[in-house]
Amino acid sequence: MSPSKRYREVTIFLIDDDDVDYMAVERAMRQLKLLNPLVRARDGVAALEMLRRGDIAGAFIILLDLNMPRMNGLEFLRELRHAPDLASAVVFVLTTSRADEDKVAAYSYNVAGYMVKSDIKDGFLNILNMLDGYWRIVELPEL
Repeated sequence: MSPSKRYREVTIFLIDDDDVDYMAVERAMRQLKLLNPLVRARDGVAALEMLRRGDIAGAFIILLDLNMPRMNGLEFLRELRHAPDLASAVVFVLTTSRADEDKVAAYSYNVAGYMVKSDIKDGFLNILNMLDGYWRIVELPEL
């Protein structure tokens, strides 16, 4: 196998305060036999601290909830996009909010996608299956 075709490890950085959602992501990863590292922050403040310290190494994809304590997802996105060393991070919003204003706000911060948790058939399996294909095709920045 040529070096360019080798599997690249991509970390999934879940920013969500809901323990049930975290466990569902873990379960879906096991079912799909994904060995990618899964790192979690419970809110935007903790997530920014982890990113600034370099706790998330190499290429990563952020799965971001909007409704969290201390710093919600939109506040996190604003800070992330204004940080020159983090602005190119790939973010998918994964939330319960169907509000058009939340969708518009999230896309104004250049998110890669906006997914409503209750609309996802088969739970997180479809999301992680989609992401598995995504990171195998797309060149991700290593921040």
